[in-house]
Amino acid sequence: MTHSHAYVWPRSTSGPVTTAIQTTAPGGALSARRATVADAPAVHALIMANLAEGHLLPRTLGNIIALAERFSVVEHEGVLLGCGELAPLSSAVAEVRSLAVHADARGLGLGRILIDDLRRRARGGRFRTLCAFTHGPQFFVRLGFSIVPHAWLPEKVANDCWSCSKFPRCGQYAMVTPICGPVNPAQITVGAGHELPRSS
Repeated sequence: MTHSHAYVWPRSTSGPVTTAIQTTAPGGALSARRATVADAPAVHALIMANLAEGHLLPRTLGNIIALAERFSVVEHEGVLLGCGELAPLSSAVAEVRSLAVHADARGLGLGRILIDDLRRRARGGRFRTLCAFTHGPQFFVRLGFSIVPHAWLPEKVANDCWSCSKFPRCGQYAMVTPICGPVNPAQITVGAGHELPRSS
């Protein structure tokens, strides 16, 4: 299937254009797919829109274009609602990076959709461990991750942490989950009447 360029929602004082998705409506189920280079501007815009909360690191558009196919995305009616990157740290360990959800689409389980898809892709890539570094461990614990010492992930420490100005007092939790067992397709039915953004 060919995917069109994901729409970058407008920024205005009146807020994004939204639409209610009914549970019984066709296409009411949202699922993740692998991103393409055409999605890069929308992925970059979503990441930058989440920077103010202080939980993501900035990314350049050029970097997103170069690594676009590492990302999984969720979109609805041309609007990118969520994204997350599967970043290899070694032949055995991959990291969830730049996990972000559109502010108007939070609380719908899109983070779970993205993590399930990244976990499925990690299994397909024969990784043994999926990790994440986060200021909010509760979300990842609910999805089967465990908090571990940073030293348990030497690949991450060597690749990124040593060069970070906040190391070793970054305040992030190291989370890991083994890549094993079946994962259901990343899919969710959105509750009736919930507002989601769409392109105009």
